[in-house]
Amino acid sequence: MAVTEHSLASFDPVWARVAEEGQAAIKAEPILGGLVHSSILHHSTLEQALAYRMSLKLASGEMSEQILREIADEAYAKSPEIAESGRADLVAVFERDPACHRLMQPILYYKGFQAMQAYRVGHWLWTEGRKDLAYFVQARVSAVFGVDIHPAARIGKGIMIDHAHSIVIGETAVVGDNVSMLHSVTLGGTGKEDDDRHPKIGDGVLIGAGAKVLGNIKIGKCSRIAAGSVVLQEVPPCKTVAGVPAKIVGEAGCSQPSVSMNQILKSGA
Repeated sequence: MAVTEHSLASFDPVWARVAEEGQAAIKAEPILGGLVHSSILHHSTLEQALAYRMSLKLASGEMSEQILREIADEAYAKSPEIAESGRADLVAVFERDPACHRLMQPILYYKGFQAMQAYRVGHWLWTEGRKDLAYFVQARVSAVFGVDIHPAARIGKGIMIDHAHSIVIGETAVVGDNVSMLHSVTLGGTGKEDDDRHPKIGDGVLIGAGAKVLGNIKIGKCSRIAAGSVVLQEVPPCKTVAGVPAKIVGEAGCSQPSVSMNQILKSGA
């Protein structure tokens, strides 16, 4: 079939690769044909696939898969940046997680990626003033994936949440682009304040497993927070902090900690 100007303009190399991986997966394991067809090959765009996966995962007796699919489809249609962020998230997981060997894996199997895409729809609902529906999405994401992200939180693109058990991100938290975090991370408050009370995470930050960042504090771009740390004070850019309470223990060690995913602490680095 000839390639037209329109098809070139609309060609999505990320989705094309996902579809190719789906075909290969069915050949290798035919019993997965139903899953791969319904989740990937039945759709012509990444947006459609993500909307389907969200509706399938979050549906319950309280809200049907069909209604959730209509909500997600509307979000993707009216806010193209949701899909742009989703593509960036997908590539981020593929490039940073050594256990991820195909782009289709996060779509089918990784709850951190799936929870993030559902959050993005919930955040859109929040910004549209549909707050009760946004709370419903938040509640279902928490129940299904064990990831609790307030729909008012502002999160950039290229986010990788590895394992994703017990992630908590508060209402006034801000997370920049290309941030990586591991399981049991909390971006929380320090008490019962009802104003701007949650952390502001810069671009390119790496947050280790079990780290707690508390209060309206800034975490400078391209910094590292060591696993198990409790961060209560501002962190300058390109530094590594560790401990309870966390203190600066050295430089970040590289220009892009969230991409390198290097969590080894060395003296002065």
